[in-house]
Amino acid sequence: MRGTVRRLFVAFLILAALVAIAFRSRHEIHLADFTWRKFIHSVGQANIGLLLLSLVAIYACYAIRARRWQCFCRYVGPTSFLNTYRGTLMGFASIFVLGRAGEPVRPLLLARKDRLPVASMFGIFFLERFFDFAAAAGLACLSLLVFSSKLSDAGADMNWVDGARHGGWLLLGVLSALVVLLVYHRLHGAGALDRGLEHWRAVGGMRMRIASVITGVNEGLQAIRTLPDLLAAIFYTTVHWSVAVLIYLWVAQAFSVAFLHSDMNFAGAMLLLAVTLVGSVLQLPGVGGGAQIASFIGLTKIFGVDQEPAVAIAVVLWIITFAGSTLIGIPLLIHEGVSVGELRKLARAEAEAEEVGTHIAVPRANGGAISKGLNGRERGDSAR
Repeated sequence: MRGTVRRLFVAFLILAALVAIAFRSRHEIHLADFTWRKFIHSVGQANIGLLLLSLVAIYACYAIRARRWQCFCRYVGPTSFLNTYRGTLMGFASIFVLGRAGEPVRPLLLARKDRLPVASMFGIFFLERFFDFAAAAGLACLSLLVFSSKLSDAGADMNWVDGARHGGWLLLGVLSALVVLLVYHRLHGAGALDRGLEHWRAVGGMRMRIASVITGVNEGLQAIRTLPDLLAAIFYTTVHWSVAVLIYLWVAQAFSVAFLHSDMNFAGAMLLLAVTLVGSVLQLPGVGGGAQIASFIGLTKIFGVDQEPAVAIAVVLWIITFAGSTLIGIPLLIHEGVSVGELRKLARAEAEAEEVGTHIAVPRANGGAISKGLNGRERGDSAR
């Protein structure tokens, strides 16, 4: 009886999410042959144990991400893992509530939790994004160039894979060039470039925004000063995204009935995750959920999964990897006394501050404002 109730509850969550996604993406994906009967059958056949394991694993991902953030903060000030973990969960819950506009909230919450400089947190935010981008590119390159033979076992369309391998080599080249450029910039050009951007900051407009982004990258790179710093960042990034691949693998295996002639494996899950990450970045026009659409396209076009189970898998991946943070993140926000309205004001104020090349300040316990960057300079941040 309990198993039936759990299945009905999971099916209800999936159906509710599906309705929302289908409404938002109704102009982008045409499911003329979609049948609710097949969809409900796919949900009913799901392995609930694997789905629950995936939900637990996503919180492990947030813990690894929090530990990496702590490593990046070692030259800024002392941090508490519990504070960083809470701030991470609240930050991702804010993104769920506010959408892409909520992304700047996480660095602000993390700055407030450990009373660290706001500008430093945004510098680390840029650095974190770079490592995650490199990980996504690495997953795509590994799956297409190293483990391509394994993709056949996962049921991938090898004609598609062979065509995509050229793009994999190009992506690997771009990633390698970007890494070399950033290393050279960190060792030789950061200070000179920062001084050269002073004029752009004073001019305003687009040049000021570009200067602000480059300054953020400069400040983020200050978090990696030694070889052990770099190795620690690579280690935590590798572990984080390896667990993420396992989540994709377990969710796909939970719907193993969808893969009629094959079984999803680690290499296939790597490729599916890489495709989904591309969708989450691109945010397809007119669609709020680019990640879900990308997962659906990857499952149907690359792995040949029927529409109904593909929709079910895509929605469950979205629930676990994106909406999952709200189970603890939203109660933490409520406990901190942060309402949705305050989150919107915080995001709006930060967006306005970034328009003029600054960040808003968060209050210290003593009533002062946090305003220094990683290099110790006063940033002139002010509350807006």
